[in-house]
Amino acid sequence: MADVLKQAGHRLTGPRLAVLEAIESGDGPLSPGEVLERGRQTYPELGRATVYRTLDLLTDLGMLRPVFLGDGGTRVVAVRDGYHHLLCLRCGAAVCFDECVVTDLAATLSERLGFQVKSHLLELFGLCASCRTDQSEVAR
Repeated sequence: MADVLKQAGHRLTGPRLAVLEAIESGDGPLSPGEVLERGRQTYPELGRATVYRTLDLLTDLGMLRPVFLGDGGTRVVAVRDGYHHLLCLRCGAAVCFDECVVTDLAATLSERLGFQVKSHLLELFGLCASCRTDQSEVAR
């Protein structure tokens, strides 16, 4: 990510590098607050406004994608090959998974429509195991 930022003509300041490191070390979507907390481990003076500006910049450059997980907050995830999660409609739990069935579809669409797919986001909505169990207990 740092290379793309630099190639786009932006400086690699300590705070920006801390934000990049926080995102790259994340194992799923991160809220701005989580980015701030992780970034301060590397750069203790990192400010909230800098995190938001950097997240906006990285999103504008296509390196991040906003993800809405149903809890009213926005998180970001690094754009790589793709990102996949299950989202519970009742409690808002999000479960990330690595299995990708979209790659073949993207290749087919790319060939058929002449569209170069760079990445994708797959969201599946339903009820998590806990909410399904709670629902079946209520039905009894």
